[in-house]
Amino acid sequence: MAPFLDRRDLRFQLFEVLDTARLPQRPRFAEQSRETYDDVLNVAYTVAERYFANHARAADLHEPQVVDGRVVLVPEAAAALRAFREAGFYAAHHDEALGGVQLPWVVMQAVMAHFQAANIGTAGYAFLTIGNANLQRVFASPEQQRRYMLPLIEGRWTGTMALSEPQAGSGLADITTSATPRPDGTYAIRGSKMWISGGEHELAENIVHLVLARIQGGPAGVRGISLFLVPRYRVTPDGAVGEDNHVVLAGLNHKMGYRGTTNTLLNFGEGGETIGELVGEPGQGLSQMFHMMNEARIGVGLGAVMLAQAGYQVSLAYARDRHQGRVPGTRDPQSPPVPIIRHADVRRLLLGQKAVVEGGLALCLYASALVDDVQTGPPEERTDTALLLDLLTPLVKSWPSRHAQDALSDAIQVMGGAGYTRDYPVEMYYRDNRLNPIHEGTEGIQGNDLLGRKLTQANGRGLALLAARMHADLDATSGVEAVREVRSAVALAQTQTHTALETLLGQAGTLDPEALLANANAALELLGTVVVGWMWLRQASVAARALEAARGDDVAFYRGKLQTARYYAAHELPKVRALADLLASVDRSTLDMQDGWF
Repeated sequence: MAPFLDRRDLRFQLFEVLDTARLPQRPRFAEQSRETYDDVLNVAYTVAERYFANHARAADLHEPQVVDGRVVLVPEAAAALRAFREAGFYAAHHDEALGGVQLPWVVMQAVMAHFQAANIGTAGYAFLTIGNANLQRVFASPEQQRRYMLPLIEGRWTGTMALSEPQAGSGLADITTSATPRPDGTYAIRGSKMWISGGEHELAENIVHLVLARIQGGPAGVRGISLFLVPRYRVTPDGAVGEDNHVVLAGLNHKMGYRGTTNTLLNFGEGGETIGELVGEPGQGLSQMFHMMNEARIGVGLGAVMLAQAGYQVSLAYARDRHQGRVPGTRDPQSPPVPIIRHADVRRLLLGQKAVVEGGLALCLYASALVDDVQTGPPEERTDTALLLDLLTPLVKSWPSRHAQDALSDAIQVMGGAGYTRDYPVEMYYRDNRLNPIHEGTEGIQGNDLLGRKLTQANGRGLALLAARMHADLDATSGVEAVREVRSAVALAQTQTHTALETLLGQAGTLDPEALLANANAALELLGTVVVGWMWLRQASVAARALEAARGDDVAFYRGKLQTARYYAAHELPKVRALADLLASVDRSTLDMQDGWF
């Protein structure tokens, strides 16, 4: 069996590229060390291997079903989440006063990477619960945190986000779920929510839904949206689970992948009153929910990377073991077939996967490190760091999601007919990942967010900060011969990208919004490709310096980094020119296409 993730690469990213071991110099992490983080990662691997990987296929083959009104999952899912809880991972990043160990967010994300690679379906319940608790930690009242957040951190309850509705989808301005004030200050919630992951199950004592709804008489559009805590079962003043809250399962959505996570249509207020509590002030729901959504967008990107990672490991092991064909120039038909990894095209397919997996992981962990910097870095730098993180978030969500699908397609291609069968898990990973380009906002939504808001907020400060960081790394690698080709390709791509974006944004005042955003997807792909190229330059420069003193397996590891960086520079970065030209031209092909012409 192939491993589900590359532990050596994860540590390279954390401790050689990001230098995470220096975080204990900050007061919040002062009691920690590199050894602390290694121990945590070792526990994560053990729990993921023993309790999550063991039922990934079973959860896919036996998707959730309703039996006698209850959602039934494979029994191993409950055991996995119990092991996750007993390992302390629900609380790990929280304050010690809340039962956590104040783990840095970048390490916490590295922990989650293990579970996403081993079994993304079962990991989904923990993923949503952690995000729900994090939002409450920022916006909920102390009393709400006591009654609703602490059970999530303790792993006794699970959480969801309930945004979309059948008639609205991602158009949250059009939601119709209502909230009617009750005499005691709570609200009666009524409406339906669609695509709610983890919305119904028997894995926990209670489920806490974060529900977007419109208070009766509130303004139309997003200004009238508020956020509510709505439990599956009502919660008594002392925090105990009480009577049914009339959150009714109307049906399960049957997905092509990601089947281990229940996906539901929920009706609120059916058969009785559904009671919810307002979080914060009325009309602030969307901005509050974006706290969880932006965190989830980084998590979705990481989940895509880890699915591609798992597929890469399987196809790599297969390519080394499968003997077929002979290398060009071999004339003796009696000579034995060679491992297919000897064929140049198979190495191309493997290199493409490695470039996506390790480049995408670098991007996701870099963004996660920025979260730590916003929270615990030098105070005078936090505003700029937050702007940079805002700019990168749509890229972190979208680039890995899209390119992981390409990588998993290549994994299937390496394995030929075997990859297309259920005898190997790669076809499952392919189906699982197809949700990620949709999860937490489609590519179209991310592109519009990037081009319509993130590139222009604070007078373009985020893009300037990104350019400055890239130029700093380009300057730092000047004269490093081993990365000369990569550095040159990144520098050219960065210049082309900056010129194209400046040209387009310079015309923003004269373009109607539709024309400005018509090629937003190209902007998303353009900037994502360049930023991942930068991530590869950072990895290559570390590998080049480390290679001088490397011994044993590390020599091959670092050489693999350098070669993959060269591959990315030669095969992927040249695509920037075409994207940059398209963007700068303000092409109207899609905008001018008429309905009747299709």
